[in-house]
Amino acid sequence: MTLPGRHSLLWRLTGALALFCLFLTSLYADLGRFVTEASSYLSDSSRQVLLDYAEEAEHAWRRDGAEGVDAFLMRLRARESVWAVVVDNGKRSLSSRPLDDEESQRLDFVRRLDFPVGRPDGTPSFYIPFSDGQGRLVMDLPWHLSPRRYSDLWNLLLERLLPALLAVLFGVVLYRVLIAPLSIMRRQAAALSAGDLSARLGPEMVKRRDELGELARTFDHMAERLEGTVAYQRQLLRALSHELRTPLARLRVAGESEQDLAALRQRLEREVQTMEKLVGDALELVWLDTERPSLPLEEVDVVRLWDVLRENAGFETGWPAERMPCDLPANCRVMGNLNGLAQALENILRNAIRHSPQGGVVRLQGWLENGRWHLQLSDEGCGVDESELEFIFKPFARLDDARPGDGGFGLGLSIARGAIALQGGQMWATSPQRRGLHMHVLLPAALDAT
Repeated sequence: MTLPGRHSLLWRLTGALALFCLFLTSLYADLGRFVTEASSYLSDSSRQVLLDYAEEAEHAWRRDGAEGVDAFLMRLRARESVWAVVVDNGKRSLSSRPLDDEESQRLDFVRRLDFPVGRPDGTPSFYIPFSDGQGRLVMDLPWHLSPRRYSDLWNLLLERLLPALLAVLFGVVLYRVLIAPLSIMRRQAAALSAGDLSARLGPEMVKRRDELGELARTFDHMAERLEGTVAYQRQLLRALSHELRTPLARLRVAGESEQDLAALRQRLEREVQTMEKLVGDALELVWLDTERPSLPLEEVDVVRLWDVLRENAGFETGWPAERMPCDLPANCRVMGNLNGLAQALENILRNAIRHSPQGGVVRLQGWLENGRWHLQLSDEGCGVDESELEFIFKPFARLDDARPGDGGFGLGLSIARGAIALQGGQMWATSPQRRGLHMHVLLPAALDAT
């Protein structure tokens, strides 16, 4: 099993969960230690209450003796409901009632006010000396003065409420990291399915380096392809409908005119052939652009292929072979698809012949560049503006005003570029100083040709 990359959500979630558990454990330990220390010692207010009781006991002893101490202890026990005695430094009772054995033993386990309160389940006893040091008040700590009177509440907060609140906070963070981006994707996908082809997830989502970022980039690429394809097909449909109007109009005029049957049949045949070629080229262009077929590659001898192409072109146009010279080396062999490359070069050649002047020459030459053959087919026409060199590859593009010729539908170069791209090649055009048009084709060289 292959582990995901270091930017995967797996590691982010694992790290977040580990940090959450570590944070929760550390927080619980620190807060537990703080609560334990805070509940182990008497507060200042509780100490002051015990000091006031000791002062009251001392005052009662000095004023009324044992009877005063008896009255004080009675009031104290009625008020606090705790065990309490007043003794001297020898641990003898200063009240009229002597201490029993159990009380005498308890005096051995009393603590000062600044001592910890002891076990959580115990009841600590404190002693508070008189001002002259000759006596002391010993009493159990009243519950309302105990620093542990809120222990159950603290335990509830630490053991139940705090983990629950932190879990909610962790869930909110996970929602922002995972669920919120998915909600954005759902909204944009719904917008795209409703016909909004401009729906995108945006740079914030695309810049992520985890699986959600990959999904966002894939979504935006899909949306761009879909928008481009729909726009391209709409443009193609508008151009195709426009191009079909001309032969249809000529057919209508021919049908309404008073021509003999033979002339009408000849006109009909010519216009039907024109429309068939137009529709065929348009369908082939759409197929190349949308289907993206995988063409099988083989070694293609470009010199021999050119001989066949110029022979066919010469038969159709009357051009002699001398006006279509080939300056390629004999070892010019590329890795391509024979039919696809033949179609592309034929379209380029036909386009060059169509825009060549009287007596012009169309020349094919090439050279090796880093394991690829750079083919260049040049004509002697009047060239194309640099700003329009890319425009000529668009479907139905025409520059008849700049490069006079015998017409055409403007699909040949688009089909040629699509066919070259499917073979792993590139195609572009240059027109140095507008002295003819140079069509460049870059294809991988055959292994034995490098």
